[in-house]
Amino acid sequence: MSDHMIETTLSELERYYDTVPRAGGARAEDFGPLTLFVQEGDGWQYYARPALGGAGATAADVERVRARQRELGVPEAFEWVAENSPSLRTAVEAAGLHVHAHPLMVLDPAAAAVPALPEVRLLGADDPLLTAAVTVPALGFAEPGTAVGEAGVAELAAATADPEAGARRDRVSAMLASGRTVMAAAARDGVVLSSGQYNPVGDVAEVVGVATLPAARRRGLALGVTAALVARARESGIRTVFLSAGDEDVARVYARLGFRRVATALIAEPPAA
Repeated sequence: MSDHMIETTLSELERYYDTVPRAGGARAEDFGPLTLFVQEGDGWQYYARPALGGAGATAADVERVRARQRELGVPEAFEWVAENSPSLRTAVEAAGLHVHAHPLMVLDPAAAAVPALPEVRLLGADDPLLTAAVTVPALGFAEPGTAVGEAGVAELAAATADPEAGARRDRVSAMLASGRTVMAAAARDGVVLSSGQYNPVGDVAEVVGVATLPAARRRGLALGVTAALVARARESGIRTVFLSAGDEDVARVYARLGFRRVATALIAEPPAA
């Protein structure tokens, strides 16, 4: 991708990041150079991020937003693209937050399609595998990285029995029914081993929540799930497909599908106790 294409894409992503919470029913609260998105009712809790066209935020601006987040009882989370808001990291660190960096990757429009795995299929709003599919990422992200881990089929069965799994399934089911998300899963013998989603806004879509049951890693399942999502996005007329990789090892996996690093996604939160 040329420098001009990357610059254009990063501008698109800024608009996408500002639009997704609003499309999801979140209320936008104005804090000058920052916008806090607040989800009404039960649902995904969003973050604060730079306002579109806003000037650089200071540590005092960040503190004002954090105070409001504490007042509302929502996570003290900030998300932004380093290259689009280069001074914000200094401000959030001065306000006492810890910053995590993740490779921000965009699918090369010229990338060749990867053949689908037979275990992977797209899920509908009423799919019987949906509860397990929305639960696998919680287990996968609890054991970060690409190495084979401990959590397996037994842990998945226990996690899907939790009432929160049902609530999560209902939220994703509603999103699937309304077209706000697309989900794919890899299953063997009726057991979901890997899953992921993409969330479209116009002709831009972010691939999110791709994870594999830790005990089932190193089988190419996450790659197959992502390939299926990419194929459906392209079939649906999505022009820009992007994602944030967990780390450099994960980024190398996505590179096999034609994703190219264009920037760095930053997430800030209070330091662990």
